[in-house]
Amino acid sequence: MSWFSSPPSSPRWAYALTAIVTVTSGPLHAQNAQSAQIGAEVDDPDAPVILRAEEITGRPDREINLERDVELIKGATRMTARSACYKVVDDVVKAKGDINMWRFGNRYKGDELELNLDSGQGWVLHPEYRMQLNNAQGKANRIDFVNEDVAVITDGTYSTCEGPSPDWYLKADTLRLDSGRDVGTAGKTVVYFKGVPIIGTPAMSFSLSGARRSGWLPPTFSPGSKGSTEVMMPYYFNLAPNRDLTVFPRVILTRGLQMGATGRYIGHTDSGSYSGETHAELLINDQVTDTNRWLINSLHSQAIAPGWSYGWVLRAASDNEYPSDFSKSVANSAERQLLRELRTDYQSKYWSLTARAQNYQVLQDPAAAANPSLAVPRPYDRLPQINFHAGRYDVAGFDWALDAEVTRFWHPDLIHGSRAVAVPQLSYPIIRPGYFITPKVMVHASKYQLDRDGSNLVAMPGASLTRVLPTFSLDSGLVFERESKLFGRAVTQTLEPRLFYVRTPYKDQSQFPNFDTAEAGFNFAQIFTENRFIGADRISDANQVTAALVSRYIESNGAERLRLALGQRFYFSQQRVRLDPSTQLNVSRSDVLLAASGRVADNWSFDSAIQYNASARSVFSSNYGVQWLAGAKKVVNAEYRYQRDSFKNVDLSSQWPLSLRWFGVGRVSYSLRDKKVLESLIGLEYQADCWVLRMGAQRFVTAAQTTSSSLLFQLELNGLSKLGLGSNPLDTFYKSIPGYSRLGR
Repeated sequence: MSWFSSPPSSPRWAYALTAIVTVTSGPLHAQNAQSAQIGAEVDDPDAPVILRAEEITGRPDREINLERDVELIKGATRMTARSACYKVVDDVVKAKGDINMWRFGNRYKGDELELNLDSGQGWVLHPEYRMQLNNAQGKANRIDFVNEDVAVITDGTYSTCEGPSPDWYLKADTLRLDSGRDVGTAGKTVVYFKGVPIIGTPAMSFSLSGARRSGWLPPTFSPGSKGSTEVMMPYYFNLAPNRDLTVFPRVILTRGLQMGATGRYIGHTDSGSYSGETHAELLINDQVTDTNRWLINSLHSQAIAPGWSYGWVLRAASDNEYPSDFSKSVANSAERQLLRELRTDYQSKYWSLTARAQNYQVLQDPAAAANPSLAVPRPYDRLPQINFHAGRYDVAGFDWALDAEVTRFWHPDLIHGSRAVAVPQLSYPIIRPGYFITPKVMVHASKYQLDRDGSNLVAMPGASLTRVLPTFSLDSGLVFERESKLFGRAVTQTLEPRLFYVRTPYKDQSQFPNFDTAEAGFNFAQIFTENRFIGADRISDANQVTAALVSRYIESNGAERLRLALGQRFYFSQQRVRLDPSTQLNVSRSDVLLAASGRVADNWSFDSAIQYNASARSVFSSNYGVQWLAGAKKVVNAEYRYQRDSFKNVDLSSQWPLSLRWFGVGRVSYSLRDKKVLESLIGLEYQADCWVLRMGAQRFVTAAQTTSSSLLFQLELNGLSKLGLGSNPLDTFYKSIPGYSRLGR
């Protein structure tokens, strides 16, 4: 029995006599081709089966045979073939010859097919396939459909590259693609790149969408610090959407087996959020030092109740030379004071309270024994410290605040004791269009209870010292505006003169210990503060005025294009309070500060500052930095930093395209004073359609007399994994080159 209809007007059917049949749960009926729903995106189990062919025979309630230009559609499944047989009762189709099937966005080509349209089970022989989720494709001897989500590929390939000859692909005896669980699992596997096998594994798994999942990460092989070859095999545990753990056994050929782990977590409770990360490394019986070597870094913060939180910082290492021997970056090698802190904070609308216990482990430079100037001082432990702050704005026009602190200081070699500090302050801001005036009065009250004598203190152990010092300040300024132009752009230019007067009487503080106080850096933020010291052990005497002039260029949208600033402090009486008695202080005026910064064009920005000693007619410190963002993945940075008798460095870095697909990255930091390179980095990146290659080399100073070198290599196969050699180039490029943009996804 057969059914025929007139040829539709569509060009596809212009020269063929075609039959169209729709199978539903009821009786079979004819349907016009133009009303058929082809390739429905959402599957419907009750959708009718639409059959098309040049010849249809069989029994409509049992079996339908289709020949020539066969097409079958049901919901999200569509298939074409030369011939097919549809079994109505079983809802199964068998097809042969030039099979093309679209299923939930995925496409399959093959020689022969069998598919249960209800359960999704079936198979395809000698298929080629393409997945919609990640544009993956491949070939196989056979694909078995376990259900609508799972397909098992036998003796097949897999790649996210386009074309019949992909740049990379994996070949596996079995490959299970589970789109429901977002995981691909392969049996005996070899990964090929440019036709060359680069890695083989008895089994592997990967995310089909690139999301996080548990499994072995690609091994890394690298010459480690000080030329020691390393091999690392990390394993990643995706414990939960908000928790993961990476375990990395590392074999260092000259030292032994090092075990490491990094755990991360983030989440929410009824009282608030929490987050943290812990990293640990352990090397048992280092073959070079014959000791156990270890490192731990742990961070945690958590809300206990509304406004109340706690957290910790724990950093420790087994010995002084750990950063020099094992650091893979400049930042890690420079860490010599390792903080350990446990704290809790409470914050309300008008007051806050903080309590913490804190100490440091100091890792001395190996060269410090021969050169004491390289020794890193050990900070005092705070066991504990309690800080209280309260304040309100605009209470009958007044602003008031109270800062209080109680701290127990301890040091193994220096005098230790307790310190209590209270600093109340009251101000009355007068702010009007075009000007402001803010008078303020504050009192600094301190009390010390000392426990033991020290070489830097005259007072005997058990001495009690007190200090009460008032401070008056008056801050004032004007704001003038005018319409102007900057590089052809219409802007508003401001002129903002400012005067800041401070008066604090002198008090001899040479008997007081120095627990945590240092000279504040001389900059635009500091010159508008009452105390030139950071910390509570010294209160500077002051009878001075700071004069500054700022000019800004502001666009109509509020963006600040350019800022120019000039400032200097003038002393009406000589400063007498100092930390170091040998320090020479300015008698009448400070150095001059000059600063200029801004984005003068869409792709040019700069920042500069100078501290100039007018009396000596010399520059004490300066820094100049410029960044050119010429376009996507085009950035050049240049910086010069100088401080008298300390450093004089030049820093250049860039990411720049060398051709359509090749990109160069580089950085050099050079000490003009010591005539040596502090850090150097050179790298190349290549971006293809389905993979990215990164490679390079880095060298940096880890201590006064030691350097570390590392190779950087990474092959990122889109949709599969990253294969690496040496340090991670992505991390290095991000940290070393401001404005760096990642290639690929």
